[in-house]
Amino acid sequence: MRLGYNYLRKKIAPYSKRLMMTVSLFALPVSPQMERVASAEPVVSRPSTLTIKPADSVISDADPRTVRLIRFFSRLHCPVLTLAEDFVHEADVNQLDWRLLPSISVIESGGGKAYKNNNIFGWDKGLQLFPSIQSGIREVAYKLGRSPLYKNRDSVAKLRVYNPDAGYAKSVVTVMNRISPVVNVQPLRRTMAQARSPQAYAFE
Repeated sequence: MRLGYNYLRKKIAPYSKRLMMTVSLFALPVSPQMERVASAEPVVSRPSTLTIKPADSVISDADPRTVRLIRFFSRLHCPVLTLAEDFVHEADVNQLDWRLLPSISVIESGGGKAYKNNNIFGWDKGLQLFPSIQSGIREVAYKLGRSPLYKNRDSVAKLRVYNPDAGYAKSVVTVMNRISPVVNVQPLRRTMAQARSPQAYAFE
């Protein structure tokens, strides 16, 4: 038995040394790594401050009239597309139907496709010079809304003074109704039933 034990010990000894070396190789990189993990500062989670707006909020937050104008001008490839907000703003300031000036611009200049003197409305037969198209919008809106000649008239009556030619008012009103068949446009997220308001202009 003693001989067998000594014999086995001699046979196993080389393998046990190899085993210890292998174990030590695995153990060495683990302990420094564990020290680093143990000594690392704790990570404190902080609530996110990023606010993500719904995808449709960009459109729904805009004035629905501006959205309608942009879409209408875009379909016709009108250069005045970028001035949709100016049209709506000046209409509000001067108590005009927001569709009136854009429609006149479409009839008179194709919505800014052909004009001179920064005059997209054909004001004074197109001879009136404006410093810019925006200033033309402001001045014509002011005249149609506040001058004694146009004040206290509805849109059709204003157009008949603006250009007394037969059929002119009807042409402009047709464009107005294409922009929107109703005056009081509701935000796009509302239903069409909620958007109904006094009728579009009609001619007998």
